[in-house]
Amino acid sequence: MDLKEIKKIATKKHKGQKRKQGTPAILHPLGVAEILKEKGFSQEYQIAGLLHDTIEDNEETTYEEILKITNLEIATAVNLVTKEENYDEQDYHDRIMKNDMARMVKLADRLYNLRDAVNANIEFQKKYIKETMKWYVNMAKGTCFEKEINEAIENLKKTVKRKEYKQKIERYKSTFKQKKHLDVQTDAEQKNNKEVEEIEY
Repeated sequence: MDLKEIKKIATKKHKGQKRKQGTPAILHPLGVAEILKEKGFSQEYQIAGLLHDTIEDNEETTYEEILKITNLEIATAVNLVTKEENYDEQDYHDRIMKNDMARMVKLADRLYNLRDAVNANIEFQKKYIKETMKWYVNMAKGTCFEKEINEAIENLKKTVKRKEYKQKIERYKSTFKQKKHLDVQTDAEQKNNKEVEEIEY
């Protein structure tokens, strides 16, 4: 298996696809593979990282196809991290925990997404923090990803707090402007009423 050839295959599989933020989808598996490389994992782990979304994001891509271009270990890991329609989160978590390659790929995937989530909307960020703390902190425990995933969670929490503070300030400014506008209207009405009274007098 040649890593460069697998990159080409992954790029072709994700051609035209975009992430929620609008960035090319291929940047994600490339980033996941890079994290695995930085952590010292073998090329096989990196290849699993490159291909980890291919079955999930392409209806025409199958486990059999991944097996044909890689090997049983990689194809199994890719299949394990693939979310089926109406999947059960507990079952998904449990099956990944039983396979080291799938577990490491999923943790690299989660770390990438946590870092990338700083650009998402606040609702998604809150949901992602909660989901990560429920399922992935435990998955990362005792691994080389534990520290960085926890740091990424804290960083995302800070991002949420900054956004909430900014929203609070904007609401205050909006309320203040509305109140000031009403006060001006009230002063004008009072002045007008006084002038009317003077004319009537």
